[in-house]
Amino acid sequence: MTTQERASATPKPRSSQPWLHQKGNEIQEYGTVRQLPVGMSYNTRMYSCQRLNQVLADTQILHALYKKHHWLMRGQTFYQLHLLMDKHADEQAELIDTVAERIQTLGGVAIGDPRHVAEITNVPRPPNGVEEVPAMLSRLLEAHETILEDAHDAAARCQENGDDGTNDVLVSDVIRTNELEAWFLAEHLVDTPLVHT
Repeated sequence: MTTQERASATPKPRSSQPWLHQKGNEIQEYGTVRQLPVGMSYNTRMYSCQRLNQVLADTQILHALYKKHHWLMRGQTFYQLHLLMDKHADEQAELIDTVAERIQTLGGVAIGDPRHVAEITNVPRPPNGVEEVPAMLSRLLEAHETILEDAHDAAARCQENGDDGTNDVLVSDVIRTNELEAWFLAEHLVDTPLVHT
């Protein structure tokens, strides 16, 4: 073997230096679905992904509202509401993952960039500052209602299209979680005194 042959046969030393500032081509556009062997038509999967992405965007905004209100709670029930806001935020974070994974399972692209989410959400933007506690709770309830109205309609239509999996995610996860959280919030807005005299 010649020196040149030995040099080319010797493996090159590996480097631990990361390859920084890489750019790549977009390999799947938002709003498209790939063909996956899931037993549903392109049109069914496309429709489900569109509806799920709306729910996903609104759920990401609701999660952010819960975190904001968790930090900004005030008054005599601060501690209880502070903990409740964080609990609900954690549950919404689980829903975000569940819905996003369903979109990916159908071959779609889950909305993830917060700037894109802000463009398509149906949940109204809150003020940048601090609202009174009842107003914060009411804002959360309105966001829940927005998600629930959309999820009920989407679940029924996905069921009609034969997408049982998406119907199940919307009913078993999105609707049930949001209904329960809305109940807990609404009970904090009942006008009862904190202390009886």
